[in-house]
Amino acid sequence: MNDKLHDEAEDLREQTAAGAPELQEHDRVAELERALEEANQKALYAAAEVQNVRRRLEGEKVQAAAYANTGFARDMLSVKDNLDRALAHVPEGAREDEKLKSFIEGIEATARELDAVFARNGVTRVEAKGQPLDPNRHQAMIEIPSADAEPGTVVEEMQAGYMLKDRLLRPALVGVAKAG
Repeated sequence: MNDKLHDEAEDLREQTAAGAPELQEHDRVAELERALEEANQKALYAAAEVQNVRRRLEGEKVQAAAYANTGFARDMLSVKDNLDRALAHVPEGAREDEKLKSFIEGIEATARELDAVFARNGVTRVEAKGQPLDPNRHQAMIEIPSADAEPGTVVEEMQAGYMLKDRLLRPALVGVAKAG
């Protein structure tokens, strides 16, 4: 009987051993398929990330090109301010004098040309006087008692503000109406 049990155990071992490589091979294939799927997922995520980075960099490149002249435009605003101040201080009778007339016309022509250059490059003046105070475009310097204007309305512009396309180059320095 011992021999019979021994023979049955031996037969069972042989069957298990014969099936084991098949089971091991099946497990190995399943493991490799999981690893392949995981690698495919990682590759897809990496490709998506590369595409996102490419889009972001392209957007930043467009922004950089559009606003590359911001510093230069800011510097040119002081030239515009000085031309405007010079024209504002021309005495009434100066336009009658032939020598001064051509000088004044030259300053006006220079101011017009600067305005045209600003327009070509997307630099526009911020609307201020008569507008409600907009802290994104105006900087309130003083409050002025006013019976004519609604409180919070810009009634005086001390310095013009400018935009470069949709970005503020310089806020307008303004006086704002308060209840009088």
